[in-house]
Amino acid sequence: MPRADLVVSLVRAGSQGDQSLFRSTVEAIAAEERAKNHNQLADRLEANMRAANARPKAAEVVRSYDGGHGGLLYEIDPRRTLESMLLPEDVLKACSELVEEQQRRDLLRSYGLEPRHRVLMSGPPGNGKTTLAEAIAQELMVPLFVVRYEAVIGSFLGETSGRLKRLFDFVRTHQCVLFFDEFDTLGKERGDTHETGEIKRVVSSLLLQIDALPSHVVVVTATNHAELLDRAVWRRFQLRMSLPGPTNEQRTAWFDRFEARIGAPLGILPKTLATRLKASSFSDLEQFCEDVHRRYVLSLPNSDLRKVISDRLEQWKSRVSSDA
Repeated sequence: MPRADLVVSLVRAGSQGDQSLFRSTVEAIAAEERAKNHNQLADRLEANMRAANARPKAAEVVRSYDGGHGGLLYEIDPRRTLESMLLPEDVLKACSELVEEQQRRDLLRSYGLEPRHRVLMSGPPGNGKTTLAEAIAQELMVPLFVVRYEAVIGSFLGETSGRLKRLFDFVRTHQCVLFFDEFDTLGKERGDTHETGEIKRVVSSLLLQIDALPSHVVVVTATNHAELLDRAVWRRFQLRMSLPGPTNEQRTAWFDRFEARIGAPLGILPKTLATRLKASSFSDLEQFCEDVHRRYVLSLPNSDLRKVISDRLEQWKSRVSSDA
């Protein structure tokens, strides 16, 4: 490929957040330099690529994205992976298959097939629906666009449908994951007598727009209230996943991972801790472990991790009582 085309591809990859194109372009430049016997430059390019891939994941980066649609989306740089999550076996298998189909879509198309690209997730809050959308984007190495409801939903007739059209016109030109959190906000049952005709028209428009999206746009929707969704919504989605609260085995595995990450014995067996901590969601588990880690670090160098955990458990009991 001519050098000018490589530079254009590099700029395009950076502006669109296309990590796959960015990596392949840098590899092509390195190969070109090596062919010219510029081995030192080629080595530096390849070393920097390897360092970028091996670099520890930073905190999640979220920025408002106004790329021609009026700020209707947030863009999240994906950091989580499927491996980092404790998923039910059927959910992990379904997500892995989705990723494989997207990565090998050219083969599927040669047989007249398209990869699946519409996912509906349901379950109680705090059990990984948003994180799973991020992990899918990370596995596909594409940006994650999150719909901003406060920008999409208008107060005048026709506003919301028009903004949805502008949003979908934008995303269809990008390889990405489009995430609707709390999807029941837009996908409400059209038979609900409490809803206006405008909402019903919005739901119809939304479903038509989702149907018309190309398969390189992976639509992931999440709801805490599956019973509120319009019946026509369900059949639009090729993958329907339930993300329940953590089982005792998953809580044990969570504390095993936490012990490995903190680099010190907890002083309490992970299995025992999983039984004693009445956490109903993965979000609760994460908050508990972050709390323990903070207190452990602040009490260094004389930290007693077992005592820290015991104190946190007592506080957690008070929290559970107040929540009840």
